[in-house]
Amino acid sequence: DFQAHVFADVAPCLKAWKMSGLELYVYSSGSVLAQKLFFEFSVAGNLLPLFNGHFDTTTGGKRERRSYTAIAECVNELPSALLFLSDVTEELVAAEAAGFQVCLLKRPGNASVDSHAFAEATTFEQIQINYGAS
Repeated sequence: DFQAHVFADVAPCLKAWKMSGLELYVYSSGSVLAQKLFFEFSVAGNLLPLFNGHFDTTTGGKRERRSYTAIAECVNELPSALLFLSDVTEELVAAEAAGFQVCLLKRPGNASVDSHAFAEATTFEQIQINYGAS
């Protein structure tokens, strides 16, 4: 009866990234169960198979550097090979401090942000993927 909203550009980009060999993960303040339900029952259909794993705040707070370090260790990747997307600058600061690539998502309905030096995108097509960054 309910379907989760995702912007129209999200599913095609996720599918293309997956087809190109990228592993995709979700790190959300929503529980892993909520994430799975969200992506399984989205307006774009079942997107759950596109994801390799899910993280929630049991990993740590999203504004804490050590949370991103733990995620990198869990997925067995160098932090510099990982890209974190968010609309919250404090989360991007923490992820960047852990060595992640980061991108600020500026979507309709997001809170405005103060000045920052992050890469930003208003659509998923604008997100720059740096394969094999080190």
